[in-house]
Amino acid sequence: MKTRKLGQIEVGEMGLGCMDYSHGHGNPPKREESIRLMRLAYELGTTLFDTADAYADGHNEILVGEALKPIRHQVVLTTKYNPELRPVTDPSKGTVKEQIEGRLDDSLKRLGTDYVDIYYMHRVTDDVPLDEVAGYMGEFIKKGKIRGWGMSRATAEHIEIAQAVTPLSAIQNEYSLMERDPETDGVLDACEKYGIGFVPYMPLGGGFLTGMIKPGMVYENDNAKRFSSRYSDETILKNQPLLDVLDKVSALKNCSYAQAALAWLLYRRDFIVPIAGAMKEEFVRSNCAVPDIAFSEKDLADFDEALSKVTLYGKWDESAVFKLKEVLDQEGYEPGMKSWGYE
Repeated sequence: MKTRKLGQIEVGEMGLGCMDYSHGHGNPPKREESIRLMRLAYELGTTLFDTADAYADGHNEILVGEALKPIRHQVVLTTKYNPELRPVTDPSKGTVKEQIEGRLDDSLKRLGTDYVDIYYMHRVTDDVPLDEVAGYMGEFIKKGKIRGWGMSRATAEHIEIAQAVTPLSAIQNEYSLMERDPETDGVLDACEKYGIGFVPYMPLGGGFLTGMIKPGMVYENDNAKRFSSRYSDETILKNQPLLDVLDKVSALKNCSYAQAALAWLLYRRDFIVPIAGAMKEEFVRSNCAVPDIAFSEKDLADFDEALSKVTLYGKWDESAVFKLKEVLDQEGYEPGMKSWGYE
Protein backbone atom coordinates (compact mmCIF):
# COMPACT_ATOMS: atom_id res chain seq x y z
CA MET A 1 0.00 0.00 0.00
CA LYS A 2 1.34 3.44 -0.92
CA THR A 3 1.51 6.20 1.66
CA ARG A 4 0.07 9.68 2.14
CA LYS A 5 0.78 12.52 4.53
CA LEU A 6 -1.31 13.82 7.42
CA GLY A 7 0.67 16.98 7.95
CA GLN A 8 4.17 15.59 8.50
CA ILE A 9 2.94 12.14 9.55
CA GLU A 10 3.09 9.37 6.95
CA VAL A 11 0.34 6.74 6.80
CA GLY A 12 -0.98 4.07 4.46
CA GLU A 13 -3.59 5.28 1.97
CA MET A 14 -6.41 3.46 3.78
CA GLY A 15 -6.97 3.82 7.51
CA LEU A 16 -9.15 1.81 9.88
CA GLY A 17 -11.93 3.31 11.95
CA CYS A 18 -12.03 1.20 15.11
CA MET A 19 -15.22 2.46 16.80
CA ASP A 20 -17.30 -0.38 15.33
CA TYR A 21 -15.36 -2.90 17.42
CA SER A 22 -17.01 -1.47 20.53
CA HIS A 23 -20.28 0.25 19.67
CA GLY A 24 -22.46 2.32 17.39
CA HIS A 25 -23.05 0.06 14.39
CA GLY A 26 -24.61 -3.11 15.76
CA ASN A 27 -23.19 -6.02 17.71
CA PRO A 28 -19.38 -5.97 17.40
CA PRO A 29 -17.15 -9.00 16.93
CA LYS A 30 -15.81 -10.68 20.04
CA ARG A 31 -12.67 -9.21 21.56
CA GLU A 32 -10.29 -11.81 20.11
CA GLU A 33 -11.74 -11.41 16.62
CA SER A 34 -11.57 -7.62 16.76
CA ILE A 35 -7.92 -7.81 17.75
CA ARG A 36 -7.24 -10.28 14.94
CA LEU A 37 -8.91 -8.02 12.37
CA MET A 38 -6.95 -4.95 13.45
CA ARG A 39 -3.68 -6.85 13.20
CA LEU A 40 -4.71 -8.27 9.82
CA ALA A 41 -5.35 -4.72 8.57
CA TYR A 42 -1.79 -3.84 9.54
CA GLU A 43 -0.41 -6.89 7.75
CA LEU A 44 -2.26 -5.72 4.63
CA GLY A 45 -0.72 -2.25 4.74
CA THR A 46 -2.95 -0.20 7.04
CA THR A 47 -0.99 1.97 9.47
CA LEU A 48 -3.61 4.54 10.57
CA PHE A 49 -5.87 3.36 13.41
CA ASP A 50 -8.53 5.70 14.79
CA THR A 51 -10.32 5.64 18.15
CA ALA A 52 -11.67 8.10 20.77
CA ASP A 53 -12.34 8.33 24.48
CA ALA A 54 -16.07 8.60 23.78
CA TYR A 55 -16.28 5.25 21.99
CA ALA A 56 -18.00 3.07 24.60
CA ASP A 57 -16.60 5.31 27.34
CA GLY A 58 -12.99 4.26 26.84
CA HIS A 59 -13.61 0.59 26.06
CA ASN A 60 -12.51 1.08 22.46
CA GLU A 61 -9.20 2.65 23.48
CA ILE A 62 -8.44 -0.35 25.71
CA LEU A 63 -9.27 -2.75 22.89
CA VAL A 64 -7.28 -0.85 20.26
CA GLY A 65 -4.32 -0.48 22.61
CA GLU A 66 -4.26 -4.21 23.22
CA ALA A 67 -4.51 -5.01 19.52
CA LEU A 68 -1.71 -2.65 18.51
CA LYS A 69 0.65 -3.27 21.43
CA PRO A 70 3.00 -5.61 19.49
CA ILE A 71 3.20 -3.14 16.59
CA ARG A 72 2.76 0.17 18.41
CA HIS A 73 5.80 1.87 16.88
CA GLN A 74 4.94 0.72 13.36
CA VAL A 75 1.49 2.34 13.33
CA VAL A 76 -0.07 5.78 13.60
CA LEU A 77 -2.50 5.83 16.51
CA THR A 78 -5.07 8.60 16.81
CA THR A 79 -7.59 9.31 19.53
CA LYS A 80 -9.82 12.19 20.62
CA TYR A 81 -11.25 14.02 23.58
CA ASN A 82 -14.86 15.18 23.30
CA PRO A 83 -15.56 18.53 25.02
CA GLU A 84 -19.17 18.41 23.86
CA LEU A 85 -20.05 15.22 25.75
CA ARG A 86 -17.73 16.04 28.66
CA PRO A 87 -16.93 19.77 28.89
CA VAL A 88 -13.51 20.87 30.14
CA THR A 89 -14.72 24.09 31.74
CA ASP A 90 -15.62 23.02 35.28
CA PRO A 91 -13.28 25.09 37.48
CA SER A 92 -13.65 22.58 40.31
CA LYS A 93 -11.73 20.07 38.15
CA GLY A 94 -8.79 22.36 37.46
CA THR A 95 -7.85 24.66 34.62
CA VAL A 96 -8.96 23.97 31.07
CA LYS A 97 -5.44 22.90 30.19
CA GLU A 98 -5.29 20.55 33.17
CA GLN A 99 -8.60 18.97 32.21
CA ILE A 100 -7.63 18.42 28.56
CA GLU A 101 -4.23 17.06 29.57
CA GLY A 102 -5.90 14.84 32.14
CA ARG A 103 -8.17 13.45 29.42
CA LEU A 104 -5.09 12.83 27.27
CA ASP A 105 -3.31 11.09 30.12
CA ASP A 106 -6.35 8.87 30.70
CA SER A 107 -6.37 7.92 27.02
CA LEU A 108 -2.66 7.11 27.12
CA LYS A 109 -3.25 4.76 30.05
CA ARG A 110 -6.12 2.99 28.33
CA LEU A 111 -4.15 2.70 25.10
CA GLY A 112 -1.09 1.41 26.93
CA THR A 113 1.26 3.88 25.28
CA ASP A 114 3.24 6.97 26.23
CA TYR A 115 2.20 9.03 23.21
CA VAL A 116 -0.44 9.26 20.50
CA ASP A 117 0.42 10.30 16.99
CA ILE A 118 -2.56 12.61 16.44
CA TYR A 119 -4.80 13.92 19.22
CA TYR A 120 -8.11 15.29 18.00
CA MET A 121 -10.54 17.76 19.48
CA HIS A 122 -13.55 15.54 18.76
CA ARG A 123 -16.01 18.41 18.48
CA VAL A 124 -15.17 22.09 18.26
CA THR A 125 -17.08 23.89 20.99
CA ASP A 126 -17.29 27.59 21.73
CA ASP A 127 -16.92 27.42 25.51
CA VAL A 128 -13.12 27.67 25.21
CA PRO A 129 -11.37 29.92 22.65
CA LEU A 130 -9.99 27.71 19.90
CA ASP A 131 -6.65 29.49 19.80
CA GLU A 132 -6.29 28.65 23.49
CA VAL A 133 -6.84 24.94 22.79
CA ALA A 134 -4.36 25.11 19.91
CA GLY A 135 -1.78 26.53 22.29
CA TYR A 136 -2.24 23.67 24.72
CA MET A 137 -1.83 21.17 21.89
CA GLY A 138 1.49 22.79 21.05
CA GLU A 139 2.59 22.26 24.66
CA PHE A 140 1.58 18.59 24.56
CA ILE A 141 3.65 18.19 21.40
CA LYS A 142 6.67 19.71 23.14
CA LYS A 143 6.16 17.32 26.06
CA GLY A 144 6.20 14.37 23.66
CA LYS A 145 2.71 13.22 24.61
CA ILE A 146 1.43 13.74 21.05
CA ARG A 147 3.15 14.06 17.67
CA GLY A 148 0.45 16.19 16.10
CA TRP A 149 -3.11 17.32 16.58
CA GLY A 150 -6.34 17.77 14.72
CA MET A 151 -10.03 18.63 14.90
CA SER A 152 -13.21 16.79 13.98
CA ARG A 153 -16.29 18.50 12.53
CA ALA A 154 -14.23 21.62 11.96
CA THR A 155 -14.97 24.53 9.63
CA ALA A 156 -12.59 26.42 7.36
CA GLU A 157 -12.68 29.28 9.88
CA HIS A 158 -11.71 26.90 12.69
CA ILE A 159 -8.75 25.73 10.63
CA GLU A 160 -7.52 29.29 10.07
CA ILE A 161 -7.70 30.10 13.79
CA ALA A 162 -6.03 26.91 15.00
CA GLN A 163 -3.37 26.69 12.31
CA ALA A 164 -2.10 30.16 13.22
CA VAL A 165 -1.18 28.91 16.70
CA THR A 166 -0.12 25.27 16.32
CA PRO A 167 0.01 23.71 12.83
CA LEU A 168 -2.57 20.95 12.35
CA SER A 169 -1.89 17.42 11.18
CA ALA A 170 -5.41 16.41 10.21
CA ILE A 171 -9.07 17.32 9.99
CA GLN A 172 -11.64 14.59 10.46
CA ASN A 173 -15.06 15.44 9.00
CA GLU A 174 -17.77 13.38 7.38
CA TYR A 175 -17.14 12.98 3.66
CA SER A 176 -18.41 10.42 1.19
CA LEU A 177 -20.53 10.08 -1.91
CA MET A 178 -23.45 10.77 0.44
CA GLU A 179 -21.95 13.82 2.15
CA ARG A 180 -19.95 16.17 -0.07
CA ASP A 181 -19.98 19.39 1.97
CA PRO A 182 -16.17 19.48 2.40
CA GLU A 183 -15.92 20.18 -1.33
CA THR A 184 -17.95 23.38 -1.05
CA ASP A 185 -17.54 24.61 2.53
CA GLY A 186 -13.86 25.47 2.14
CA VAL A 187 -12.48 22.73 4.40
CA LEU A 188 -10.68 20.72 1.72
CA ASP A 189 -9.26 23.90 0.25
CA ALA A 190 -8.01 25.01 3.67
CA CYS A 191 -6.36 21.62 4.20
CA GLU A 192 -4.63 21.88 0.84
CA LYS A 193 -3.53 25.44 1.56
CA TYR A 194 -1.78 24.46 4.81
CA GLY A 195 -0.65 20.91 4.02
CA ILE A 196 -3.13 19.36 6.44
CA GLY A 197 -4.38 15.81 5.97
CA PHE A 198 -8.09 15.11 5.64
CA VAL A 199 -9.54 11.97 7.24
CA PRO A 200 -13.14 11.25 6.16
CA TYR A 201 -15.26 9.55 8.78
CA MET A 202 -18.31 7.57 7.63
CA PRO A 203 -16.68 7.24 4.18
CA LEU A 204 -19.26 4.56 3.33
CA GLY A 205 -22.22 6.57 4.59
CA GLY A 206 -22.64 4.36 7.65
CA GLY A 207 -22.88 1.31 5.43
CA PHE A 208 -25.34 2.58 2.83
CA LEU A 209 -22.67 2.74 0.12
CA THR A 210 -21.98 -0.97 0.51
CA GLY A 211 -25.40 -1.65 -1.01
CA MET A 212 -26.21 -3.95 1.90
CA ILE A 213 -28.72 -1.68 3.62
CA LYS A 214 -32.21 -2.46 2.38
CA PRO A 215 -35.74 -1.26 3.17
CA GLY A 216 -37.34 -3.25 5.95
CA MET A 217 -34.15 -3.78 7.93
CA VAL A 218 -34.53 -3.61 11.71
CA TYR A 219 -31.76 -2.05 13.78
CA GLU A 220 -31.39 -3.21 17.36
CA ASN A 221 -29.18 -2.82 20.41
CA ASP A 222 -26.12 -0.58 19.98
CA ASN A 223 -26.87 0.78 16.51
CA ALA A 224 -27.34 4.51 15.93
CA LYS A 225 -29.24 3.81 12.70
CA ARG A 226 -32.22 3.12 14.97
CA PHE A 227 -32.70 6.87 15.31
CA SER A 228 -31.46 8.29 12.01
CA SER A 229 -33.86 9.28 9.24
CA ARG A 230 -31.05 8.59 6.72
CA TYR A 231 -31.77 4.88 7.16
CA SER A 232 -35.55 5.01 7.03
CA ASP A 233 -37.18 2.92 4.30
CA GLU A 234 -38.32 6.09 2.56
CA THR A 235 -34.84 7.64 2.45
CA ILE A 236 -33.19 4.39 1.39
CA LEU A 237 -35.53 4.17 -1.59
CA LYS A 238 -34.97 7.82 -2.49
CA ASN A 239 -31.19 7.28 -2.52
CA GLN A 240 -31.34 4.21 -4.76
CA PRO A 241 -30.08 6.22 -7.81
CA LEU A 242 -26.74 6.62 -6.01
CA LEU A 243 -26.45 2.85 -5.70
CA ASP A 244 -27.32 2.54 -9.38
CA VAL A 245 -24.26 4.68 -10.15
CA LEU A 246 -22.09 2.47 -7.93
CA ASP A 247 -23.52 -0.60 -9.61
CA LYS A 248 -22.25 0.58 -12.99
CA VAL A 249 -18.85 1.68 -11.70
CA SER A 250 -18.27 -1.51 -9.73
CA ALA A 251 -19.16 -3.61 -12.77
CA LEU A 252 -16.72 -1.61 -14.90
CA LYS A 253 -13.90 -1.96 -12.37
CA ASN A 254 -14.76 -5.46 -11.17
CA CYS A 255 -14.95 -4.30 -7.57
CA SER A 256 -17.55 -3.96 -4.83
CA TYR A 257 -19.78 -0.94 -4.29
CA ALA A 258 -17.77 -0.09 -1.18
CA GLN A 259 -14.47 -0.29 -3.03
CA ALA A 260 -15.75 2.02 -5.78
CA ALA A 261 -16.96 4.56 -3.20
CA LEU A 262 -13.67 4.51 -1.28
CA ALA A 263 -11.55 4.68 -4.44
CA TRP A 264 -13.51 7.76 -5.49
CA LEU A 265 -12.48 9.44 -2.23
CA LEU A 266 -8.80 8.63 -2.77
CA TYR A 267 -8.94 10.34 -6.14
CA ARG A 268 -10.49 13.57 -4.83
CA ARG A 269 -7.29 14.87 -3.19
CA ASP A 270 -3.91 13.28 -2.50
CA PHE A 271 -4.06 14.11 1.22
CA ILE A 272 -7.30 12.21 1.89
CA VAL A 273 -7.10 9.02 4.00
CA PRO A 274 -10.49 7.38 4.66
CA ILE A 275 -11.11 5.43 7.87
CA ALA A 276 -13.78 2.88 7.00
CA GLY A 277 -14.82 0.40 9.66
CA ALA A 278 -14.60 -3.34 8.98
CA MET A 279 -16.16 -5.89 11.31
CA LYS A 280 -15.50 -8.90 9.06
CA GLU A 281 -12.32 -10.21 7.47
CA GLU A 282 -13.74 -9.87 3.97
CA PHE A 283 -14.27 -6.16 4.58
CA VAL A 284 -10.77 -5.66 5.97
CA ARG A 285 -9.29 -7.30 2.89
CA SER A 286 -11.62 -5.45 0.55
CA ASN A 287 -10.84 -2.03 2.05
CA CYS A 288 -7.09 -2.63 2.00
CA ALA A 289 -7.29 -3.49 -1.70
CA VAL A 290 -8.95 -0.17 -2.62
CA PRO A 291 -5.69 1.65 -3.51
CA ASP A 292 -5.17 -0.92 -6.28
CA ILE A 293 -8.30 0.27 -8.10
CA ALA A 294 -7.30 2.61 -10.93
CA PHE A 295 -9.51 5.29 -12.43
CA SER A 296 -8.55 7.04 -15.64
CA GLU A 297 -9.45 10.69 -16.14
CA LYS A 298 -12.36 9.55 -18.30
CA ASP A 299 -13.49 7.10 -15.62
CA LEU A 300 -13.56 9.90 -13.07
CA ALA A 301 -15.30 12.30 -15.44
CA ASP A 302 -17.99 9.71 -16.18
CA PHE A 303 -18.33 8.91 -12.48
CA ASP A 304 -18.76 12.56 -11.55
CA GLU A 305 -21.16 13.22 -14.40
CA ALA A 306 -23.37 10.37 -13.21
CA LEU A 307 -23.18 11.67 -9.64
CA SER A 308 -24.19 15.16 -10.73
CA LYS A 309 -27.57 13.78 -11.81
CA VAL A 310 -28.28 12.23 -8.41
CA THR A 311 -30.17 14.07 -5.67
CA LEU A 312 -29.14 12.99 -2.18
CA TYR A 313 -31.49 12.67 0.76
CA GLY A 314 -30.92 12.39 4.49
CA LYS A 315 -28.09 14.06 6.39
CA TRP A 316 -26.42 12.24 9.25
CA ASP A 317 -27.89 13.68 12.44
CA GLU A 318 -25.64 13.68 15.50
CA SER A 319 -28.73 13.58 17.71
CA ALA A 320 -29.11 9.90 16.77
CA VAL A 321 -26.00 9.12 18.81
CA PHE A 322 -27.31 10.95 21.89
CA LYS A 323 -30.71 9.31 21.54
CA LEU A 324 -29.03 5.91 21.26
CA LYS A 325 -27.10 6.48 24.48
CA GLU A 326 -30.29 7.44 26.32
CA VAL A 327 -32.15 4.37 25.12
CA LEU A 328 -29.25 2.00 25.81
CA ASP A 329 -29.18 3.28 29.39
CA GLN A 330 -32.90 2.56 29.67
CA GLU A 331 -32.49 -0.88 28.11
CA GLY A 332 -29.55 -1.77 30.32
CA TYR A 333 -27.32 -2.42 27.33
CA GLU A 334 -23.71 -1.48 28.07
CA PRO A 335 -21.71 -0.60 24.92
CA GLY A 336 -18.56 -2.64 24.59
CA MET A 337 -19.59 -5.54 26.78
CA LYS A 338 -20.50 -7.85 23.90
CA SER A 339 -16.97 -7.40 22.59
CA TRP A 340 -15.68 -8.83 25.89
CA GLY A 341 -17.94 -11.85 25.50
CA TYR A 342 -20.77 -10.80 27.81
CA GLU A 343 -24.37 -10.97 26.60
